[in-house]
Order: sequence, then C-alpha cells, then structure tokens
Amino acid sequence: MELQKIVISCGGTGGHFFPGLSIARRFQERGGMALLLLSGVHAAKQCETARKYDIPAVALPPMPHYRRHPLGFLRGLSGGYLAAKREIRKFAPQAMLGMGSFAALPVVYAGISCKVPLFLHDGNARIGKGNRFFSRRAEFAGTAFPAVNSDKCRCPVFECGMPLRPELLKSSFMDKAEAVSEINREFQADFRADRPVFLITGGSQGAAVFNQVLPQAFAGTAGDFQVIHLAGKGKTAEAAAVYQQAQFPYLLLESTDKMAQLMLASDVVFSRSGGSTLAELSFFGKPAVLIPYPYAAEGHQMDNARYFADQGAAVLVDNSALTVEEASGLISSCLTEPEKWQKMGLKMKELAHPEASDVMIDKISEYLN
Repeated sequence: MELQKIVISCGGTGGHFFPGLSIARRFQERGGMALLLLSGVHAAKQCETARKYDIPAVALPPMPHYRRHPLGFLRGLSGGYLAAKREIRKFAPQAMLGMGSFAALPVVYAGISCKVPLFLHDGNARIGKGNRFFSRRAEFAGTAFPAVNSDKCRCPVFECGMPLRPELLKSSFMDKAEAVSEINREFQADFRADRPVFLITGGSQGAAVFNQVLPQAFAGTAGDFQVIHLAGKGKTAEAAAVYQQAQFPYLLLESTDKMAQLMLASDVVFSRSGGSTLAELSFFGKPAVLIPYPYAAEGHQMDNARYFADQGAAVLVDNSALTVEEASGLISSCLTEPEKWQKMGLKMKELAHPEASDVMIDKISEYLN
C-alpha cells in the first residue's frame, strides 16, 4: 500500500515542530498529503508557520505542563483528544508520526483509538520521556543520532538523522565567498571571504557564556579574524558593550532567518548542542565548540555534544568550564592550527543525514507494505 496520507503530531517547542514540518513539506513534495496536529503553548503561531508552506495544520486546545497545572493538563488532554479524533477521522490517514513531547499525548491517544499505526521520531541522542512512553504502542522510532538509551524504548530504534528544512538543503551550492557577499549586502557589513569567520549562536534565549565570556575572549585575542554573533532576543546590549572596543569586524544580531548564509560563511562555530543545530552543523560540515545547555531535559544536549566530540567532529566544553581563558585558548587554536579544525569539519560532514526526511517517509512506507 503506497503511503499517501499521514498525520504528524508536533507538540511543544520548535525542536519538535520544525523537524515535523520539514517531513510534512518533503512528503507533500513527493505527492502525499500531510496534516499537522499541533498542541502546546505555541500551537497557534506554529499553525501560521505551517500554512505559509501550504501545510494543513490544526491547533488543539492548550495543554499546560502536567506538574505545574494538573487540572489544566487534564482538560487539555480531554479536549485535545476529542478534537484530534475528529480531525483524524475526517482526514483518514494511513499513518501517524509523533515528534515527541507529552504535549502530543492527546493526538497519539486519538490516533491509537482510530487504529492508525504509530511511528516516532526523536531529535536527540537521548530518547525523551514522551517518546519512551509512546514507544509501547509504536511500530518503530527514528532518531537524529545514535540513541544512548535505546534499551529504554519498547519498539525498534534506528538512526535516520534530523529532518532539515528543504530550503536549507538547497543552499549548500553556495560557497563561502557568495555567502559573505550576501551577508554584506543583507546587513551592510564589510566582511572578507579570505579571512577566518567565527559564528557564535547561543540559542534563542541567549546566555551569559555566549554574550559575555565569548565577546571578552575574542576582544582579548590578537589576530586577523571576523565574528558573527547571534545574541538572542533582547540580549545584544550586553555583548555590544564588549564589542565596542573590538579591533576586528563583527556583526551582532538578535537572530536571523539567514542561518544558511551564516553557516556557509563561517569557519568555526561556537554553539549550544540542540538536535537541529547539530544537524545543520553536520550538513554544512562546520567544526564546532559545543557548550551544552545545562538545563536541557535529562541532559540531552550533553549526550548530543558527546557523540560529536567522540567522533572527532567537535570540541565539547561544559557550560561552567567556559571561562575567558578557556575560550581564548580555543580561539587561538582555531587561528594557529586551521588544518586541525578543517579536519574536524570534514568529520562533521561525514555525520550528516541530509536525506533524513526521505528515510523516515520510506521506512514508514515499507512498514505499511
């Protein structure tokens, strides 16, 4: 039976939503029909994003965290289950794909009650609690990286990679010089393609190690280099205070939708180690200094970073260990030992899974046949 219609359950943060949206977009490019059922506090906004790409999406009743608001959680679970069941019966999918998070609970239960085969995807090296819970009813789970706790999953587990946005996949044909030119044009910058470029991206919320420690380290390092820094919403002021004395070209932004160009222009990246970030780093083959977010659920960012560091594709530094002195040493290494970091970039590229969406879709199709 050819897979023609699929429901994708995305709940909670962008780390669950955007990979699910990428799979939906790829599935529709292949001639199929996808429906996103969205739960969580960002569902309405995520619906708007999905519709920009002509992906049908439905926002379910809000379901707050079960520990903080148990009654609200139960109301959301009940209302979400009934709403999801109506949508599933109307859409009549052949399969359901859950992208993780307990916010997906009403959708998964509705799919099970409608006897729709359940499949899972997890975007980290540690399979999350939600997917571990759902695994008892799933046919299999695909993971972005080799799972460190696959034995806790009650269904087969295989590594398929992290689904990436289609436009990101198409951007790989641009070289560094073209990317630098686009950045200069877009942001009125004056970067040069023949000089090293460092990219700092500390996540959407920003962080002290990224917006204070790293700027101080760069400001105190001698050398001919350039810095692009994404500080996070409302966080540019603290970094700008340090960069005012900088002797090197820099571009300081809150955020941007031009991540492909920034990645392509960069030689080394300082970043957190979320699943999507690492998938992009590996796709573009960029060596990285990974500083895992210390409060990530069950320490999954540390698991992600450790996998890439163990493969020789990145340097792992604990958040508490990233002092100005430590960062300065890493920056100097990048400048004085470029071949070492280039080899890391090549290793990073070897770990990429640009075909992740297709692999997941094909695997589900194989099961249905």
